[in-house]
Amino acid sequence: MTSPPRKFHDRRHAGRMLAEQLEHYCHRPNLLVLALPRGGVPVAFEVAHALGALLDIFLVRKLGFPGQEEVAMGALASGGVRVMNPMPETPISPEAITEVVAREQVELERREAAYRGSRPAIRIQGQTVLVVDDGLATGASMMAAVIGIRQKRPAHLAVAVPVAALATCRALRERADAVACVLMPDPLRSVSQWYEDFTQVDDEEVQTLLDDSRREHGQFLRRKPRPDYEE
Repeated sequence: MTSPPRKFHDRRHAGRMLAEQLEHYCHRPNLLVLALPRGGVPVAFEVAHALGALLDIFLVRKLGFPGQEEVAMGALASGGVRVMNPMPETPISPEAITEVVAREQVELERREAAYRGSRPAIRIQGQTVLVVDDGLATGASMMAAVIGIRQKRPAHLAVAVPVAALATCRALRERADAVACVLMPDPLRSVSQWYEDFTQVDDEEVQTLLDDSRREHGQFLRRKPRPDYEE
C-alpha cells in the first residue's frame, strides 16, 4: 500500500489513495458506491473504478449558519432526513432555521433532478454500500447521509473519505459499520488545506463522471438491470 501523502493533488488523486484502503471490498457482490455531490463525486468515481463497483449519488445539503454559511449547523439528506449540530453558544431563531432548511431543500431537489434525470435510484436494500465524500470537518452532511441510507436497509454501510477530523471519524463509527480514512489530522481546520487543487466541482463534471461510470458498467447493468434498481 502506498504511504499516505502530505496532501492530495486533487480529488481524483484522493480517490485513488482512498481506494487502496478499500481493496478488501474489490468486486464484492452487490457493492455500491454512493457519492455525496458535488465534491464527493470525483473521489467516488475513482473508488468505484478501482473496486469494480456501481456508482450512484446520495443527495445531502449542508445547512449553513446564517451569515457564516461555511459553518454547518446541520444537514439535509434525501428521504426527509435532517440532522442538527449542537450550537449552544450561537443561538438562532426557529424562523431563521426554517428559512435555511427551505432554501436547501429546493437546491437538494434541483440537484436530484439534474444528476439523475428520469433514471431511478439504485436499490440500496441488501447491498454493501460505501458512502464517499471529499473530506469531513464536522461531519454533519455525512451523518445525515448515513442516517438516510440506514433507512433503506443496506447489508453493510461504510463511510470512506480521504481526510476527516479524528473526532468526526470516531462519531461516525457509532453509526456506520466501518469508517475508512487516509488522513485524520487533529485538529482539522478545513478540508481544503489538505488538497493542492480544491477547485469547486460543477454540475457538468458531476454529470460527466456519472455518465462515464454508467457506461463502464453498462454490460453489467444490461445483464442484471431490474434487481439493482428501486421500483
